[in-house]
Amino acid sequence: MDNSAQRFARDEIGKTVSMLNLVLADGSFLATAERAADLCVAALKRGNKILFVGNGGSAADAQHLAAELVGRLDGDRPGLAAVALTADGAVLTALANDYGYDEVFRRQVEALGAKGDVLIGISTSGRSKNVLLALEAARAMGMATVSMTGANASEMASLCDACLSFPTSATQKVQEGHIVLGHILCALIERSMYPRSR
Repeated sequence: MDNSAQRFARDEIGKTVSMLNLVLADGSFLATAERAADLCVAALKRGNKILFVGNGGSAADAQHLAAELVGRLDGDRPGLAAVALTADGAVLTALANDYGYDEVFRRQVEALGAKGDVLIGISTSGRSKNVLLALEAARAMGMATVSMTGANASEMASLCDACLSFPTSATQKVQEGHIVLGHILCALIERSMYPRSR
C-alpha cells in the first residue's frame, strides 16, 4: 500500500477504536448489553428460542450470530435454539411478493415465534420498517425484544426491552460495532448457559 492508502486504513481503524472506546466508557450501554444477554438466557432456560432479523449486512449478521449460538463460539457445548429469519429465500421472496417487503419479518415472527421467545432486530439506521414491524409483532405476542442499531434510534428503542445504540450514524462503523457486540452477547449467553472453569 502507498502512504495514502495506509493513512486511510489507519484513520478508519482509529474511527472504529474511538467509537468502541465511547461504548467501553458508557456504563449504561454495558448494563443494557448485560440486560439483553439476561433476556436471552432466561428464554433459553425456559425452552424458548432467539430469533434474529435484519437487512443487507444486518441480515448477514443475523445469520452469523444465530450460527454462533446453534454451533459454538468458545468451546464445545450443546446447541442453543436460535434462528435467523433472513435465511430462507423461498419464504422471504414469497412474503415480499405476496405481502410487500415491509412484512417479510413480521409474518415470520407470527408464524415461528412464541410467547417467551426473544427477537433481536438489527438495523444500522433504526428505521428499517420491516424490522420495526417485526418488533411490534413480537411485543404483541409476549416476546422480549432487543435491538442493535446506530445513533438516533428512538423509534426502535421505544419497541425494545433492551436497545443497544452505537454512537455513530456511519453505517460501516455501526456494523463493525454490531459484530463486536454480537460476539459479546453470544459469549455471555454461552457462559451463562454452560459455565466453564478457566
